[in-house]
Amino acid sequence: MIIPRARHTLSRADIAPAALKVLYRLKEHGCQAYLVGGGVRDLLLGRKPKDFDVATDAHPETVRHIFRNSRIIGRRFRLVHVVFQDEIVEVSTFRANTVEEAKSEIVDLDVVEELPQGMIRSDNTYGTIEEDAWRRDFTVNALYYNIQDFSVEDYTGGMLDLKDRIIRMIGDPVQRFHEDPGRLLRAIRLAAKLQFTLEPKLEQALRRLTNLLAHIPKARLFDEILKLFFEGNAEASYEWLCSTGYWAYLFPHTEPNALIMHAMQSTDQRIAEGKTVNPAFLLAVIGWSMVQAKLSELQHQGNRAQFRLLCESIRLSLSELQTILGTPKRFLLVIRSMWLMQHHLERCRPSRALTIAKQRHFRASYDFLVLRTLVGEVPESAAAFWTALQEVPPEVRGQWLRERA
Repeated sequence: MIIPRARHTLSRADIAPAALKVLYRLKEHGCQAYLVGGGVRDLLLGRKPKDFDVATDAHPETVRHIFRNSRIIGRRFRLVHVVFQDEIVEVSTFRANTVEEAKSEIVDLDVVEELPQGMIRSDNTYGTIEEDAWRRDFTVNALYYNIQDFSVEDYTGGMLDLKDRIIRMIGDPVQRFHEDPGRLLRAIRLAAKLQFTLEPKLEQALRRLTNLLAHIPKARLFDEILKLFFEGNAEASYEWLCSTGYWAYLFPHTEPNALIMHAMQSTDQRIAEGKTVNPAFLLAVIGWSMVQAKLSELQHQGNRAQFRLLCESIRLSLSELQTILGTPKRFLLVIRSMWLMQHHLERCRPSRALTIAKQRHFRASYDFLVLRTLVGEVPESAAAFWTALQEVPPEVRGQWLRERA
């Protein structure tokens, strides 16, 4: 279906200048050029896209020749990045579907675990725009804006699904999830971001295939988690993960709770206000109940000092975060520091307060303590002590602390 300019709301005025330059340059060289994917979807929904992707019939080498400020990246999926001063426009060539399928069609969810994985091995067989549309993941991501006549081309019913606010898989959901298990989390992320519902067949497959997450490389899995929680839709993503059973897989031994919900809401608020967010903070909040559970287990096993038991429970929890999610060490170090510092912040010892307040991750640890206060886990007096200390002028903090010793 071709939707002419007069019948859709997408305007060139809303497309980033860099993306427009790429589209027009390709057109001038006799190439087909389309804005595609999330950029088209978001503009049609009246949202501001995070980035803009371009699709063309020109092969990567041709695109590279047209744009001096570009580079070819990727092996399984060769793309061209056209680099501008403050942004990158990604250009892909129309591709045909070349999936090594386990079966031509999978319809029995009860035996799906017994089938070969059928995952994508290579994706560099070039094709037509229609072939390219049918190999994409969801219908709402398979809409093409044609710079030639400013129309929108829809091969998979994406425009109707946008209107009905539905996330629908292109093709059989079970088969497509087997091709690329990363689509499981992308479906959840898209539903959370757009506040759409999942098409019933897609949702049924998604709920049954949590086991496929084991086939996602750890680095990519961690990247998908960051996208779930740090694009302004953390609370909605959290609710989707819990309702579909994916939370239990990603964060075993970590029960959903009010502390995590507060952290998700706080993360969304900071992003909405343009403030920075640190993934380590949210992961520390998520894993805190795991630390507490392991601490409780260790307390029943021996009569060691409380701080030593805490250190051991933290070590075990960090190991689990790294094993399951592939959490980078730079984040694990921050998480460890925040968890350990809770022990000191709860005690409010005036004799050590200045030393603690100078620690590198004090502010994040303090914010964590405040969240714990909100859910009744820590007495309000503890947070009040550290809040007051930060408000006291530096030159009189020593006297202030001596008065409370």
